[in-house]
Amino acid sequence: MKINKIGVLTSIALCVNAGAALAQDVTLRVADSLPVGHYIAENLLMPFLEDVKETTGESVGFDYFPAQQLGKAKDMLSLTQTGVTDVGYIGASYLADKLPLSSVAQLPGTFNSACEGTMAYWEIAKPGGVLDEAEYAPEGVRALMALALPPYQLFSAKELTGVDSISGQKIRTSGGSQALAMTKLGGIPVQMSAPEAREALSRGTVDAIVFPYGSVQPYDLAPHLKTATEGLNLGSFVLSYMISQSKYDSLSPEVQQALTEAGERATQHACAVIDGLVDADKKLIANEGVKFVTFPAEDVTTIKTTLETVGSEWAADMDGRGKPGTEVMKAFMDALK
Repeated sequence: MKINKIGVLTSIALCVNAGAALAQDVTLRVADSLPVGHYIAENLLMPFLEDVKETTGESVGFDYFPAQQLGKAKDMLSLTQTGVTDVGYIGASYLADKLPLSSVAQLPGTFNSACEGTMAYWEIAKPGGVLDEAEYAPEGVRALMALALPPYQLFSAKELTGVDSISGQKIRTSGGSQALAMTKLGGIPVQMSAPEAREALSRGTVDAIVFPYGSVQPYDLAPHLKTATEGLNLGSFVLSYMISQSKYDSLSPEVQQALTEAGERATQHACAVIDGLVDADKKLIANEGVKFVTFPAEDVTTIKTTLETVGSEWAADMDGRGKPGTEVMKAFMDALK
């Protein structure tokens, strides 16, 4: 599937030409918090938009608002629910108060690649899945496509030498189970969205970040980093693009089908591309002066053992809050198998 980079002004009208624009029966607003050209948008969203346009013979068009133009990451759910945007970027950790169960796919040590995590998450998150029924449908939204990023690593402005060097560092996390994991390793979690990470590092608000390799370059973080881990599995970040159920219901069956089928294809496409970019991303980061560190084997074992309880603690916490944490985690683990 060919991916085209599209220039951005205040909004982007994704139209082949003026004639196509006039022929459009439906124009949907799409919004996210990702910087222009971000690899998630390029490999997940853009193929989806192009696929829908092609499938519908250009009768569906899109106006795209990236880079928090319509609102911050934490606002995307409400913006989608209220119709400010028709399709919104939903990062689970940014909406932990509304979508706490979604962070099941962010638990450390559960999967080793983007596609492994993505397809298991998609199994429970798509309409009719256990996560959809427990969390998304009650909020009046439905996932069109999803992505779980490759296992996260630790990037620091300080020296990383082993598990003991993590202790006391103020670490940016996206919250939830990621914050619990860093606490168990002796770090001090500071929750913030990805667009805030660069300023926090530059000002010393945080010493380190838990991030995937592919997100370091888009947010220009390398100049503020010194060392980074490799070979660890510190959890992940899961996201989806969602549409409100009311908006979806207002569309024709043909458009609904086009959106659904394009979302399936984009989900599979994106995770495969992103898995293939890991080595290249690491090389780019190293070329900017960040030193990759492999922790001693005994430290890796210590980290793995320490983080093994995060999942059960997360599930127990969800259960205690009256949410089906154990059921959702079991469904996710079963899907991984």
